[in-house]
Amino acid sequence: MTATALATVWLRGLDSRNGSAERRLFVFPHAGAGASAYRLAAHLPDSVEVCTVQLPGRESRFAEPALTSLDEVVDTLAPLVADHTDLPYAFFGHSMGSLLAFEAARRLRTLGAPLPERLFLSGMRAPDLPDRAPRHALPDDKLLATADFTGVAAELQELLLPILRADLTLCETYEPRVEAPLPCPMTVLAGSDDDSVTEAELTGWHEHTTAGFEVHLFPGAPHLYVRGAEPQLAETITRSFPARG
Repeated sequence: MTATALATVWLRGLDSRNGSAERRLFVFPHAGAGASAYRLAAHLPDSVEVCTVQLPGRESRFAEPALTSLDEVVDTLAPLVADHTDLPYAFFGHSMGSLLAFEAARRLRTLGAPLPERLFLSGMRAPDLPDRAPRHALPDDKLLATADFTGVAAELQELLLPILRADLTLCETYEPRVEAPLPCPMTVLAGSDDDSVTEAELTGWHEHTTAGFEVHLFPGAPHLYVRGAEPQLAETITRSFPARG
């Protein structure tokens, strides 16, 4: 498969603005989610092209085995992103997506590619901090009891469980290598009622950038605040990733 064909498999939304885009936002999904979990494009300016990462094992790639190693994901994904850095761009990732976005940026630095103008990292502790409650090895019934499958039929929940387990394995076995902080500004986001991460754990991301840093909490919002808060999230992204000129 050519790099162009591979990019269309991994990055949904490429050239969705028909060449009129001035900026690009790459979106990395949370555990168990596919590219369609995010509806940011409708709330961002027409000048922003939204490219959502579609991982193996879900939606249009359901027949493929889900990956359980963050390095495996980044090995393929980073070069594809590097081929599409012709526009100023930023990364947004929620939960697992924050780790993917962070490591993709570090891999892009290794490749000598242009780096994101900003990383929007949501609902995830700093990468060097341990997971407080690993779940990937739980039996199916106990893992299902911890999953947030709101609005998903029971029979589909069991179908999605292997994907969730693979993603949790990816996150919970991830061990970041020691590298210099990134020169990319970071905006760290979370719901104020997210009990999976503390404000101190969010602030820990500050150690991983030499550029600007801010934490933004969405009042009264839970861990998966991104479902239904797209307008507010898009406003926050637009404010911190403004058009040039």
